[in-house]
Amino acid sequence: MRSVLSGIVIMGAASAHVVAQPNFDTVKIKTIHARGPVYMLEGFGGNMGVSVGEDGTLLIDDQFAPLADKIKSAIAGLTDKPTRFVLNTHWHFDHTGGNEAFGESADIIAHENVRKLLTREETILGRSIPPLARQGLPVITFRDGLSLHMNGEEIRVTYLPGGHTDGDAVVFFTKSNVLHTGDIMTAGRYPFVDLDHGGSVQRMVKNVDKLLAMIDKDTRVIPGHGPLASKKDMILFKAMLQDSLDTVRRAIKAGQSLEKIRKAGLPDKWSGWDKGFLSTDQWLELVYSSVQRPQ
Repeated sequence: MRSVLSGIVIMGAASAHVVAQPNFDTVKIKTIHARGPVYMLEGFGGNMGVSVGEDGTLLIDDQFAPLADKIKSAIAGLTDKPTRFVLNTHWHFDHTGGNEAFGESADIIAHENVRKLLTREETILGRSIPPLARQGLPVITFRDGLSLHMNGEEIRVTYLPGGHTDGDAVVFFTKSNVLHTGDIMTAGRYPFVDLDHGGSVQRMVKNVDKLLAMIDKDTRVIPGHGPLASKKDMILFKAMLQDSLDTVRRAIKAGQSLEKIRKAGLPDKWSGWDKGFLSTDQWLELVYSSVQRPQ
């Protein structure tokens, strides 16, 4: 049976399932205030987070290399302080592509698994991803988590593996009450789950539960992809994950093939969640493959 997952070409595309290499010249970086010194930057790729203040700038993720100058300009519109740290929430190229440009002057932080993956050639969905040059590699790594104390608050980084990848980290701004989820959460769209690098839809549900325990109704949530969100949006995201798992598990138990599962689709309440980089067919194949793998 032909896999539809090969149609996922570039993660982070705004509205298409199969996307050619974008024209980065036309991409604009949009700045959205989250709360306090924390902002979300949108461009093409994973959502970025920025903390600005007297202690300098922390940048969370950095999209694609051709966008580095535009990202720097967007940050310059917020502060004249240098970018001291770049924190990668995971290894995917739409979140780490700017590492080499920013790593020339900033220290890069990531989980130790992220550094391992960035030092070698990897393959994702049939696409070969070359290793980063030395200046693009994390120089500060962690196992369980760490805290940065800057710009008037503790910025708490927590390792939550096994949902999206085996190197996922989330970033909680404790005073501002802002959470950057990386790709553990995508707002209003199906998430990509990297099954070949430690990801699991089942574990993603459990990790979203952990995120929900971290936040309250007033928390501003910067998702990996999609608009600035809230706890309510995260609860809806978890419901979609769980409903997808339940639907696929029931179908497998009834002896249905993947082809029949894709043809049946998901309940109508999830229509519109395919507006990101995964179609419903692609999402159902990911869920099916995740359920079939030993946990």
